[in-house]
Amino acid sequence: MPDRRSVLSAVAALGVLVACPLRAAQPGTAEPGEAPGDLDAPLDAAVLGNALQPLPGLTIAPELYPVAVTVRRDLLPGTIVVLSRQHYLYLITRKGHAIRYGVAVGKQELVFRGEAVVGRKSEWPRWKPTPEMVERHPEAYAKYADDGMDGGPKNPLGARAIYLFQNGHDTAVRIHGTIEPNSIGKSVSNGCIRMINAHVIDLYRRVGLGTAVSVF
Repeated sequence: MPDRRSVLSAVAALGVLVACPLRAAQPGTAEPGEAPGDLDAPLDAAVLGNALQPLPGLTIAPELYPVAVTVRRDLLPGTIVVLSRQHYLYLITRKGHAIRYGVAVGKQELVFRGEAVVGRKSEWPRWKPTPEMVERHPEAYAKYADDGMDGGPKNPLGARAIYLFQNGHDTAVRIHGTIEPNSIGKSVSNGCIRMINAHVIDLYRRVGLGTAVSVF
């Protein structure tokens, strides 16, 4: 199995997503309204934007909009691959095909890497900073340490959150929306994987509990 450095080098050299050691989706208990939709449903440019139709107010690079791409055929449909250095998240929709979304990831010392599964999903989720976040930046987070913040348009998790679990335990890492959409394409978060709200809503509709996620 290739190590992470060789995987990323191959991506840069070949311009194509390489094979990653992914598992098939594991069973989970879905909450009402959380049943996944069609993995390969068409992308709605009017809602998601694209390189030719950017969303108003966004200054992100054109390649960070969702787009259908071809990938290695040995990647399992229904799995997610995140390439942190490239700021891309791939949802494998069928053999040889994926949807690529632009994301923001953690600062260099806070990047999460590893294998996980989707253990929970939430619409307009509540947010509470981790103790580590409060310790690093008490001026920003201490006031939310006890009660957190209700979901809504000012909540840092944005419109949707997809919670990553390992061995049945919450990793505290989420794939989530954002109140800072122009941060997409950068390494600026506290370790989570950020997406534009419209984009994370699209991803949320396509994936279910138990979806395997690999972050490189």
